[in-house]
Amino acid sequence: MGCSLGPNVSGLENDLENYVGENRFVAALSSGTAALHLALILAGVNAGDEVICQTMTFSASANPILYLGAIPVFIDSEKETWNLCPIALEQAILDRISKGKKPKAIIGVHLYGMPFNVEAIVAISTKYEIPLIEDSAEALGSTYKGQKCGTFGTFGVLSFNGNKIITTSGGGALVCATQDYKDRAVFFATQSRDQAPHYQHSEIGYNYRMSNICAGIGRGQMEVIDLRVAQRRAMHSFYQELFKTNTAVSVLKEPSNDYFSNHWLSAIVLASYEQREALRLALEASNIESRPLWKPMHLQPVFEKYPYYGTNVAEGLFENGLCLPSGSNLTDADRERITEAVGVFFEN
Repeated sequence: MGCSLGPNVSGLENDLENYVGENRFVAALSSGTAALHLALILAGVNAGDEVICQTMTFSASANPILYLGAIPVFIDSEKETWNLCPIALEQAILDRISKGKKPKAIIGVHLYGMPFNVEAIVAISTKYEIPLIEDSAEALGSTYKGQKCGTFGTFGVLSFNGNKIITTSGGGALVCATQDYKDRAVFFATQSRDQAPHYQHSEIGYNYRMSNICAGIGRGQMEVIDLRVAQRRAMHSFYQELFKTNTAVSVLKEPSNDYFSNHWLSAIVLASYEQREALRLALEASNIESRPLWKPMHLQPVFEKYPYYGTNVAEGLFENGLCLPSGSNLTDADRERITEAVGVFFEN
């Protein structure tokens, strides 16, 4: 069957279905972005429709909205999880409905592996009958009340990019609430080829299916996912300990025992932009990479003309927040270097 399709693709889908549970159906695709694009199509989003999207995220959460000619409506973060603010979300929905534009979908992101406020967001999605798409690209292995992220919405999006908790080199998956949605996703992902002895196409299709080779890598990675999650969480515990007496720094952590984050990235907030930049540059001088949090989408040149609801929580996080080294392969020697560099910085 060549490298494009084969037993590893369905094998990886089965592995993922068993892993996330909740009787979900998984389509293995070429990227998380492809999965989000297909989720929007399956949710019935068309040109001119409005789609709600968390502002505090990577641009891949919002780009597929524009692929379809739809309009993103950006929502601020809540302080507890840095994710979709339920208050701003409901205000946005009511305002868009009053303008005659009921949103067609809600994209919520489990940022840096931290689950969003699932109970509140699902309740709003249900109340207004707007399908929820969970961007779980950074949150494979995270749970809310013991249930895996990616299984709360009508659709969940996973990513296996090179920097993710597990990787297939490049790749992603769409977690679907029904077998029918999965079948449609696979149909669209394989150029929408109709059932016919010849090549016939009645709908626009995409080259979005994961290759057999990438899926084979993914099957191997699924065997170490629990270890990878444990390693990321250990790095988070290291930072909790490092900053526990430092009043100038707060570490992003689970708001309660309902939340279990894979801590894909460990991130902190400092007292000011100046302090954040000074720490970033001090770490850089010690050859330790850190970087600012995602710049909110409503502040991006490509998205700034679109509606935004909320206050300035996401903006403040971007100005004062820093992502710290979080890789699964960091060593004790690496941690010693980080401890020393941070210690010197705050002594000065």
